[in-house]
Amino acid sequence: MRTFAALAFALSLSAPVFGQEKTIVETAAGNDAFSTLVAAVKAADLVEVLSSEGPFTVFAPTNEAFAKLPEGTLDDLLKPENKEKLATILKYHVVPGNVLAADVVKLDGEKVATAAGPKVTISVSGNTVRVDQAKVVQTDIACSNGVIHVIDTVILPPAETPSK
Repeated sequence: MRTFAALAFALSLSAPVFGQEKTIVETAAGNDAFSTLVAAVKAADLVEVLSSEGPFTVFAPTNEAFAKLPEGTLDDLLKPENKEKLATILKYHVVPGNVLAADVVKLDGEKVATAAGPKVTISVSGNTVRVDQAKVVQTDIACSNGVIHVIDTVILPPAETPSK
């Protein structure tokens, strides 16, 4: 199993995505498809972190992905008393480093550490890339502090299961 530190170092040698003017948060906030994600990032107090230098790779669930959660789950997670749980779930969508689509496909079968701690599993089948059970539907949205890959499902850390 490849360590992410080695992978991040190797990727830092490849062509950077930087040069874009907007951070990950600003880019997401400028796209209506990510309004739920942006609201969740704000509720979890992660705006400053995801606006920092990075680099970060974010597997960003769309509004439709959040709508797939069991009824009431999102409303429950957005409550102030669940801020820590929400932050953990959101950090599970973040991988330190700048991992472009060309690099992700080379990780078939690999487990990659997330900012939350637990690892996500990358799988590739034909032209389909999955991060845990989520399908990557758009790749390489360049930001000043990393890259966004769009996914169709909210992924949950191993200890997290929807309660509603």
